[in-house]
Amino acid sequence: MSVEHFPIGQEMDVAYPNFKVSQTLLSVTQLRFEIKEGLFARTETVDLQVVPLGNRIFAVSWQEKDGATVTNVQDYDRGLVHSFATLPDGKFLRMTGPIVVTQPADRVPDDRPERNKALVLEAMTSLFQRHDASAVERLYAADYFQDNPSIPQGRDALQALVASLSQDVYYEPGLIVAEGDFVAIHGRIRGWANVPQVVIDLFPRRRRQDEVPVTAARGGVPMFDPEEGTLQTQLATS
Repeated sequence: MSVEHFPIGQEMDVAYPNFKVSQTLLSVTQLRFEIKEGLFARTETVDLQVVPLGNRIFAVSWQEKDGATVTNVQDYDRGLVHSFATLPDGKFLRMTGPIVVTQPADRVPDDRPERNKALVLEAMTSLFQRHDASAVERLYAADYFQDNPSIPQGRDALQALVASLSQDVYYEPGLIVAEGDFVAIHGRIRGWANVPQVVIDLFPRRRRQDEVPVTAARGGVPMFDPEEGTLQTQLATS
């Protein structure tokens, strides 16, 4: 994530517990805010410093004409602003409010596919390479749905399954493709059955087949090539 992903041009309302502020993100160096009612009512354009913190999270800081200093942690993934302000009289405020976008940004870079690919890769390798059952709660949604009829539903069941896996179970990731919020990952898992299985996980669905050895009838083409992951890395960096 870089400052280039800051949503320039976006207009939004942030509803803090005691007042609402409207913000216009004019650039990576300027912001205009308006507070229509209450003790802090005014409109002002301030000079900014924007620091990307990762994903769609930015630290945005400025100083106002009356000497007040403000740091906002703007979290666009969760739709929240965490605000920390020191007023001219020394009073310190900590506030959190939801974001309501009233005018979208001039340009919205969509980095969801790359972020989602990284998340899926971490989710699969944490469970089926490293056998880290604690990763289930961190990486899988509370309403996680399992499409495999041989595995019980729910996150608790998945966590119990991972905790009980044999050390022989090992997952090899291959090609990963993503579009929008959808990710498909091709892989091979050993130790789950008597023969290696080739798996295609399309979040939220999965297809699994026993691996068939390379034969002349298949044209000498394997069902799973361990070099897929290397090829993907080369393509991404070329």
